[in-house]
Amino acid sequence: MEFMNMVTSIWVVTWVLGILPLLGCYLWWCNDLSYRLRLKLINSSRGANAKTGTDVIKLPPGHMGLPYLGELLSFLWYFKIIGRPDDYINSKRQRYGDGIGLYRTHLFGSPGVIACKPAVIKFILQNETQFKIDWPSVLLVGATSLVAVHGASHTRLRSFVSRAINLPQSLRRIAIMVQPRIVAALHTWSNQGTIGAHLEAKKVTFENIGSFFASLEPGPGLDTLDKLFTGILKGMRASTVNVPGSAYHHALQCREKATMIFRKELEKKRKKMSDGVENVTNDLMDGLIRMKDEEGKELSDTEVLDNIVSLVIAGYESTSLAIMWSLYYLAKYPNVLQKLREENACLHKHKNGEPITSDDIATLKYTNKVVEETIRMANIAAFIFRVATQDVEYKGYTIPKGWKVMMWVRYLHTNPENFDDPMCFNPDRWSEPAKPGTYQVFGGGSRICAGNMLARLQVAIFLHHLSIGYKWELINPDAKMVYLPHPKPEDGVMISFSKL
Repeated sequence: MEFMNMVTSIWVVTWVLGILPLLGCYLWWCNDLSYRLRLKLINSSRGANAKTGTDVIKLPPGHMGLPYLGELLSFLWYFKIIGRPDDYINSKRQRYGDGIGLYRTHLFGSPGVIACKPAVIKFILQNETQFKIDWPSVLLVGATSLVAVHGASHTRLRSFVSRAINLPQSLRRIAIMVQPRIVAALHTWSNQGTIGAHLEAKKVTFENIGSFFASLEPGPGLDTLDKLFTGILKGMRASTVNVPGSAYHHALQCREKATMIFRKELEKKRKKMSDGVENVTNDLMDGLIRMKDEEGKELSDTEVLDNIVSLVIAGYESTSLAIMWSLYYLAKYPNVLQKLREENACLHKHKNGEPITSDDIATLKYTNKVVEETIRMANIAAFIFRVATQDVEYKGYTIPKGWKVMMWVRYLHTNPENFDDPMCFNPDRWSEPAKPGTYQVFGGGSRICAGNMLARLQVAIFLHHLSIGYKWELINPDAKMVYLPHPKPEDGVMISFSKL
């Protein structure tokens, strides 16, 4: 009996240590071969053109990974297990060479290519007809939202949204609107003494979003919306399997409920307008309702609602994470904080307690450098997705139709070829503009984030009031970093916080 148990144990060990790895390697090799064979058949079917080499598909270097899983395990190894996300791209550079910065892969359920050099990323961003924007689900962001439409519809919508949030008069109005809640939040934090920066930043960010998007005041209604958008954001990162119990199914339900809340607000505004009641809110929804294009056409109710929802999705988590990271880096770099205090103290003295304006923010040169450096270091979106609408050739390689294109913008910002000592928080680097194409935190081309000025403004206002009145320390200065779904310290930046 003991002999049989020993034999069984030996077989199990042999299977685990020997056969399974060999089987994995075999499947890994076969999967990549299958894609290359398919493309070989396509090339053969193209007849005369293929013989001349003018229409032959040649994939970028790389590997397709395991069947179904692709390179997901490798991705998770670098991003989740060992916590060294930049080595994911470095491993490809070491194995396949730098080349043109394109690597074939299979990630997130689809064959695709990774783009990680400025030139190829610029090529992709500037060719919207060949590379359309690819969201996990258009149903979550809204079919008529700015981020989902293309061509003339995108141009028209972008004009509406940009005028509503990026014009100087819009930024002036928003700057005044967001400050009371920022000031009140900082005061509350000092009374609490110890806070989780990420959680508290999310609260104040969402309160401001509710205010300047639809004049929603803090309370049960806004708390409900906060929970609904938390569910939507989880669904944005989940597999699009619409079955009860799945994150995506829950996200769709949250999206429907959130839209209903905004629709009620929209109907109230429409009724007031039809009754001739003077508008006193002057929020983003009001701006979208009133705007007309060159032909005098207004946005439909669906377009207004889809764009409100999509802008909340785009701005909620990104702004709160940027605020969290500003607290983290300023605590780590006291020399930067001191320069920030000095610049803002001068403005504070000049304002005599009055709220600062967007015009004031423009004069705070060092503060704006801190904002840019915070956003660069935060790397809130590690990559940007597109999908090839046709076979696209780039410098001898083909990106096949239907393949995902992942622009690895995080690598642009952490590559020492683009930024000197890239992991050092150094706002003074922004005394000179970044090298062309190396700074893509808000995307680029016609799809550059419409709310990029709005995000910068909110962070700058926060930094002003923070630096003139408060001090803080990291409770866990050596906290482990997590990189999925977004980079942040594991503890969410716990700090002890008090007035100066």
